[in-house]
Amino acid sequence: MLHYKTMKSPIGKITLVSSDEALIALYVGDELKPKMAFAKKNDSHKILLTAEQQLNEYFNGRRKKFDIPLGPDGTEFQNKAWKALSKIPYGEIWSYGKQALYLKAPNAQRAVGGANGKNPIPVIIPCHRVIGSTGKLTGFSGGMQMKIYLLKLEGHLVDEDALKIITRPYQI
Repeated sequence: MLHYKTMKSPIGKITLVSSDEALIALYVGDELKPKMAFAKKNDSHKILLTAEQQLNEYFNGRRKKFDIPLGPDGTEFQNKAWKALSKIPYGEIWSYGKQALYLKAPNAQRAVGGANGKNPIPVIIPCHRVIGSTGKLTGFSGGMQMKIYLLKLEGHLVDEDALKIITRPYQI
């Protein structure tokens, strides 16, 4: 059975969806919510309450790592790409090339970008921490304003006109 709960956040209304065992989706705002079709509202489900608490701690600057069970549903490559995203520490940035190298697929930057764009649990699986090799902020499924907000929350200075990281060393 699937369960869902909504919460307010600085990036907009978040809808959390879980199975009995793991968080499977995080939707922001009015985006399409395919996992909601079979989910039942449940404001007291343990995984959803834990996810809400940890997200609030993150947005308030008191949490740098999430430790809730996750169950994203993707292809084998997508699941590997999302697992790699989870290895990027708070406040650090990787390029798509670095993520591809981590996956031992050095020519797969575009495939990595495609997988990251389909990440069903953004923020918690931190796809916002991946940028272009020149420091340029590239596409983000939640929109560039959300990516900029999350990067700033994690201590980065961002040139919002050029959509580029302007300080803090990052791993390319």
